[in-house]
Amino acid sequence: MAEQTAHPATGNIRDRSSTGTADGAAKPDSAVVRDALGVGVAVGLSGFAFGVTSAGAGLTLLQTCALSLLVFTGASQFALVGALAGGGNPFTAAAGAFFLGTRNAFYGLRLSQLLALPRSAKPFAAQWVIDETTAVALAQPDRRSARIGFTVTGLTLYVLWNLTTLLGALGAEAIGDTAAWGLDAAGPAVFLALLAPMLRTATERATAGVAAVLGLGLLPVLPAGVPVLVSALAAPAVLWLQGRRTRNKEAAR
Repeated sequence: MAEQTAHPATGNIRDRSSTGTADGAAKPDSAVVRDALGVGVAVGLSGFAFGVTSAGAGLTLLQTCALSLLVFTGASQFALVGALAGGGNPFTAAAGAFFLGTRNAFYGLRLSQLLALPRSAKPFAAQWVIDETTAVALAQPDRRSARIGFTVTGLTLYVLWNLTTLLGALGAEAIGDTAAWGLDAAGPAVFLALLAPMLRTATERATAGVAAVLGLGLLPVLPAGVPVLVSALAAPAVLWLQGRRTRNKEAAR
């Protein structure tokens, strides 16, 4: 959810003691909570769009709510229901959602070192390892603040996302055909809004552009859901080209 107010890789945590930053200046807990609530509320309200999109794709109220409760990663959820809405095979749709969600595993590796949570708490914390909680945690100056930011962001987002998912699905059932109201575009619009702030470097923008070209270009010729999987090739392609350009520059010196 995808995810999006700050890029996880920009965290400036150096000395992760539980008492303060490397220079001894700790961030007030109230400031951490305020920032975390801002992110949680802003993104959590987007669950309404997912509820509408999921109901419009033909999923039942129970299936829609189960996705938010159990999957809880916006980008993967939108990818799944989007592929299903386009008539894609459920297994293909699930595969696309799975690949989008694998980034959370890499977030988890970083957060495991940063938060240093007790072993008993890790299975519960893993459910909240997403773009927003990672960004908030990595933006903090010390371990205590990172734990507070992660917990407040995760709790706020989880509660709001699931509540607004329910409201969105109920609303979609009440108004009938979501396409007639133009609400079928809500999911893609929110997905793009969440993605845009993450594209900070030229490499990231190039990767997103190539992925969009592949996905849109292959829509008419491949089954629904498959273009999403093919567009994942954009990342290694852009990185390969970037590496080749760097080697050529070094060879020319």
